[in-house]
Amino acid sequence: MRGDKRMQSAATLLRSAAMTERSLLRILACGSVDDGKSSLLGRLLAETGAIPSDQLAELEADSRRFGTLGGAVDYALLLDGLSAEREQGITIDVAWRYFGTARRSFIVADAPGHEQYTRNMATAASIADLALLLVDATKGLLTQTRRHATIAALMGVRAIVLAVNKMDRAGYDQATFDAIVADFAAYAAGIGIQAFTAIPVSATAGDNIATRSAAMPWYDGPTVLEHLEQVDAPGAGADGAFRMPVQLAIRPDASFRGYAGTIAAGRIAPGDPVLLIPSGRRTTIARLLDAGEDCAEAGPGAAVTLTFADEVECGRGELLCAPDDPPQVSDQFEATLIWMGEEEMLPGRQYWLKLGTRTVAATVQAPKYEIDVDTMGHLAAKTLGLNAIGVVHLWTDAPLPFEPYEQSRALGGFILIDRISHATVAAGLIHFALRRATNVHWQTLDVTRAARAAIKHQRPRVLWFTGLSGAGKSTIANLVEKRLHALDRHSFLLDGDNLRLGLNRDLGFTDADRSENIRRVGEVARLMADAGLIVLVAVISPFAAERRAVRERMAPGEFVEIFVDTPLDEAERRDVKGLYAKARTGQLANFTGVDSPYEPPKTPELRIDTTRTSPEDAAQAIVDYLLKLET
Repeated sequence: MRGDKRMQSAATLLRSAAMTERSLLRILACGSVDDGKSSLLGRLLAETGAIPSDQLAELEADSRRFGTLGGAVDYALLLDGLSAEREQGITIDVAWRYFGTARRSFIVADAPGHEQYTRNMATAASIADLALLLVDATKGLLTQTRRHATIAALMGVRAIVLAVNKMDRAGYDQATFDAIVADFAAYAAGIGIQAFTAIPVSATAGDNIATRSAAMPWYDGPTVLEHLEQVDAPGAGADGAFRMPVQLAIRPDASFRGYAGTIAAGRIAPGDPVLLIPSGRRTTIARLLDAGEDCAEAGPGAAVTLTFADEVECGRGELLCAPDDPPQVSDQFEATLIWMGEEEMLPGRQYWLKLGTRTVAATVQAPKYEIDVDTMGHLAAKTLGLNAIGVVHLWTDAPLPFEPYEQSRALGGFILIDRISHATVAAGLIHFALRRATNVHWQTLDVTRAARAAIKHQRPRVLWFTGLSGAGKSTIANLVEKRLHALDRHSFLLDGDNLRLGLNRDLGFTDADRSENIRRVGEVARLMADAGLIVLVAVISPFAAERRAVRERMAPGEFVEIFVDTPLDEAERRDVKGLYAKARTGQLANFTGVDSPYEPPKTPELRIDTTRTSPEDAAQAIVDYLLKLET
């Protein structure tokens, strides 16, 4: 309910801004925990008359109830709207408020200061025009202060206000203020912040928020509100070529076919030519509608519906752009990742990548380096953990139209989504396309996979045996191949241990290395299937995401997942190779089933219960299943 009211308030504010021709400024308040972001913004709202009288009365009652300021009005409670936030005294979620003055309209976001909620801050930064970065005058710059400044800079926020808060607790000392400003200036230069405005404030006392402070006569700059009203923070894309990702195809009846989306850059009008990417079709705009009404022109940020002069097929994921200045298209990129997932990034694992309205599968390589947010130095890294920032190479399964993030937030910013949980695990900023993406092209071959399979009189298959170590995967797979060979079938067995002695001998047993191991095995299996073979793969393959990625690389119906289901205690009892014993005594780390998880298949094509089925019977059941598929 509260969210609905906020959205209504936002809509009212935007309409008001349009009617009065006031500019709109989107503000991100950020910084370390307890630096006073919520207090400053609450004070700002009160000073501008944005708080109704009944809400002020409720605020005064809540201030007495929680007693955080000895009975004085605690303006932080205006933005710490969740009960958990009030009880803990921290900001958890991003709190949004909307207000305006005679000169300008504002949307302000109070971002969490705690490290575990950095992902919330990054989301807010992606749409901000200005970052209001708070620093506690009694503490100075902290790691989280630097992290927020770095993320804001990475996210393209160019207007920065350094609000040195709690000056009353620092005795309104100018030397303290100057030292913090100098410290931040040295850091800002290293992260690409060319200029910033520093203001000494006290959120609880109201110093330099909306009125100048008599306690700091040495400061002659603007108040926070004065600066927000006059700062120049133009929206991205105002001067660029036309770009609009298609969000929705609208076809209410046979007489109307429109395409809705938000203009990311440039301007458009009826009669203008447009190019559709990736289809490459060209057409002309027939009508331009805003809120259902025809209009003569629209620019960045406008949510519009377009109709075409021609019968051109178009749908969600297409990008409409200026034909004479199209964006780049590539399937391999260098990008900065801000990792938001509780589980660390797994190089080689496939994630969903969403850029604009288009979603594709993407594979991330091991980081080139991680960024040290304190020094901006480059750290060696094999993966990225929660809140880590790093530079990576990645590739997608389909080409994407894009522009570097510093040029376009809409076409350079993306998110990564876990394919199993559907949770957002990272925010990404594209730097450029990798040159190798344009230098390597698929070579069409005259002898096709169908021709190779036909000469063998069989259909290619990948029989993927998965299960715990000691489950019996290799034993059963070996028996299956013997039976296939007796039936004159052309096959090849890829055994996990054998592959680790050659192709994958450079890989260990961390989650990241396991993911890369399965990616490589999957690629080899796919190539062998292209050769027309029946490929048997016997590997633990503990993660469902990697098995699913391999399946999706195969032709429909070609991948057969066989779960060799053996309970852990039974697999450990067998322990033919002595591996469980080593794992239990700490001699072998990251061992599946002991200190590394195994994710059993939920819907495998075949499940073999080895406590009830002999290897010979299991092998025969698999061969019978395969023969049935062929007929």
